[in-house]
Amino acid sequence: MKYLVNLSYNGSKYYGYQIQKNKITVEGQIEKVLSKIFDSNINTHGTSRTDKAVHANNQYCVFEVDKDINPKNLAHSMNSMLDDYIYIKKITKVNDDFNIRNVAKKEYIYKINMGEYNPIEVEYTLQYCKNIDRKLLDEFINKISGTHNFKSFTSDKDKTNYERTILVDYKISNKILYLRFESTGFLRYMIRNIVGLLIDINEGKKSITDIDKIFMYKNRTSLGVCASGCGLYLNKIEFK
Repeated sequence: MKYLVNLSYNGSKYYGYQIQKNKITVEGQIEKVLSKIFDSNINTHGTSRTDKAVHANNQYCVFEVDKDINPKNLAHSMNSMLDDYIYIKKITKVNDDFNIRNVAKKEYIYKINMGEYNPIEVEYTLQYCKNIDRKLLDEFINKISGTHNFKSFTSDKDKTNYERTILVDYKISNKILYLRFESTGFLRYMIRNIVGLLIDINEGKKSITDIDKIFMYKNRTSLGVCASGCGLYLNKIEFK
């Protein structure tokens, strides 16, 4: 039997989603609990490998077990055993041919505080504490959205294709900037590097006209600092 797990988590407490030796990760905690419940070694496969400090409102993983179980009861059991920073929202039985990587769309949100410094939100919102003008945001998003080669925006060196089509938009509420990124898939650190570039442009370290050159260079060294993972959330996933 194959089961699909929908979960959320506070990424500030883990060294990312994917299992790592001698590190506490979300996937590691999930597999530990499932293995204990079924008294056998259970492996899971997730849709996205979020990095250290990155949060998820909706992450998904699948696992297989040779038992027909009640998904609602299993979710309750897992939540009673997991850390307080991981929550199982729903478990669904799926067909054997269900592919966790067959994603139609992923949506990430990046939160930036443009107001007064807030120590309570340090692990959940980037404390930039400076205004980013709407005109600049509109120009930046117009340049970044669409189909581009994003090799300059990732540390990935083993990809055969760095081209991605993304949609970027935003809203501002109570001096919090919410940047929304939508695509079928993203490269490692891609969103955080895009946010880092936006901040560099706002600081005057780079300009809007540099964006075309950065795409053309196809080299990570053409960018500045990668933005912190604290403001990044895996928000939605739609399967094909």
